[in-house]
Amino acid sequence: MLLVRWLVIAIVFLASSYFLPGIHVKSFWTALIAAIVLSIINFFVKPVVIILTLPINFLTLGLFTFLINALMIWLVSAIVSGFVIDGFMWAFILALIVTVVKIFIF
Repeated sequence: MLLVRWLVIAIVFLASSYFLPGIHVKSFWTALIAAIVLSIINFFVKPVVIILTLPINFLTLGLFTFLINALMIWLVSAIVSGFVIDGFMWAFILALIVTVVKIFIF
């Protein structure tokens, strides 16, 4: 199941790079590595950030989580070479797309 999630997220990254001008992915393997790194970051870093921003997340009724997801994707673009996001706005749009795909598929 984890492998399927990585493949789906990699396909989303690759498809987004074709349709969104602010997202650049070198190849499918780069997208797959970015998906794996994203899942590692979501496992280790995201819970800490969620706990630290719990009051703001509570006030925004959970909508701040989208910004946290965008920050995690932007962090992946800083780590993985060949996976480039031009700005935070593009990371936010990609985070929304990834969230929608995760809701419908998983």
